[in-house]
Amino acid sequence: MLGLSELFCTVIFCLLILQFLKLKWMSRQFPPGPTPFPLIGNLWCLDLKMNQGTFTKIAKDYGRIFTMWVGHKPMIILNGFHAVKEGLITHSEELAGRPDTPFVADTMKGKGVLFATGHNWKQQRRFSLMTLRNLGMGKKSLEHRVQQEAEHLVEFFVNEKGKPMDPSFAIFHSVSNVISATVFGHRFSYDDEDFEEMLKAVDFMFHFLPSPFRIAYDLSPRLMRYLPGPHQKAFSCLKKGHELVKEEIRSHEKTRNPQDPQDFIDYYLDQIEKCKDDSNTTFDEENLCHLIVDFFAAGSETTSVTLLWALLYMIDNPDIQEKLQKELHTVLGPTHKICYADRNRVPYTNAVIHEVQRFCNFLLVGSFRECMRDITLQGFHIKKGTVVIPDVGSVLYDPEQWETPQKFNPNHFLDEDGNFYCREAFIPFAAGHRVCLGERLARTELFIFFTNLLRTFKLQLPEGVKTINTEPVIGGLAMVPHPYKVCAVPY
Repeated sequence: MLGLSELFCTVIFCLLILQFLKLKWMSRQFPPGPTPFPLIGNLWCLDLKMNQGTFTKIAKDYGRIFTMWVGHKPMIILNGFHAVKEGLITHSEELAGRPDTPFVADTMKGKGVLFATGHNWKQQRRFSLMTLRNLGMGKKSLEHRVQQEAEHLVEFFVNEKGKPMDPSFAIFHSVSNVISATVFGHRFSYDDEDFEEMLKAVDFMFHFLPSPFRIAYDLSPRLMRYLPGPHQKAFSCLKKGHELVKEEIRSHEKTRNPQDPQDFIDYYLDQIEKCKDDSNTTFDEENLCHLIVDFFAAGSETTSVTLLWALLYMIDNPDIQEKLQKELHTVLGPTHKICYADRNRVPYTNAVIHEVQRFCNFLLVGSFRECMRDITLQGFHIKKGTVVIPDVGSVLYDPEQWETPQKFNPNHFLDEDGNFYCREAFIPFAAGHRVCLGERLARTELFIFFTNLLRTFKLQLPEGVKTINTEPVIGGLAMVPHPYKVCAVPY
């Protein structure tokens, strides 16, 4: 006769077998993929390092569209240029949704733009685009704010006097201050404690989203809500971010002139007032808080890390750095106030910046999408509600689109005559309906910050350091460089 422990083990074993058979049966409804196992799904076949080639290796066995399981939840991976293009552009509207996981629902509450879907997302995104244009996105007024912040960044580097320094702090604050000037109407000093706390909170959220604790929360939200752990800190960090934003809102309510809005908060408060009698409006203070935190989350980390990669690649490729600096000094000179339009005058520099974005492959994968209705992708039927992940990195490294995908090569963006041209497969900001809201601002920041630094300083390794690590590490949702120090020697 079986004892209690033996009976318990037998029951568990039988349940696992039943779950395995259920997964096998369910998998017939989706594109092919690795065999899913109970509880772990396809985690068994993932490279622990999760580099940019992880999904491409799996695609070699199962095709450019395949299924990966997280527990009992299927996710469709789009790998390579043609599959991603069909998903993001051909079916742009159908793949404009965001998966509403328990953690996202409890933290974002369907607000803002990053994780919102449907009416709220459409209304908030439309207003944000319009307001950013009113504030000068793509115009000289907003570009002037980037130029001013670039001057502060150069000054910070100058004060280091060519000594070994970690550039991450100054770069992260400079990029964040551009967003601050846009949404709050002013910048913060590098030593402002409240602003530092907010940036740390946003950074923690960015790193927490792909963590095992977030996955555990989505699998068992009722239990995790009461357990201690990093997920509780994530809630606390979001609260801190909202508290700083609310302080700014209170200040704006006292000083703003409805006839002359100066920043994003001013415009939004005007919109709340205009729509107060509209029962279908999504404009309220909570949405404003989520929007601004979204701006910092999406804009600060991405541009900052890309700039850190850019400096690292210049140190690692002194010949490219020298050629780029020669172009900058010859064409723009030492005193010219660099503007975004200058990119057309310096094709090699422009090509280097684009190659940095391609090669660093900042995002581990593209942002998750959800089918808003049934679609067919390359012959596969994808049902409404299915999560789809466009593997943007596989496009930026697609050997069918790039001559030397595994090598840092600015010639990917130059024709035979040395003129700049951009390829269709260059999609670091994604594409379609969910293309990055601040793409133009990010492009402007990258060009102006990078060229000001490279025109002013020669970047090199500290004395005694012979090599530098260019292998990426996973930093939350992103592929980030190992911490490094640089000597910025003034010309």
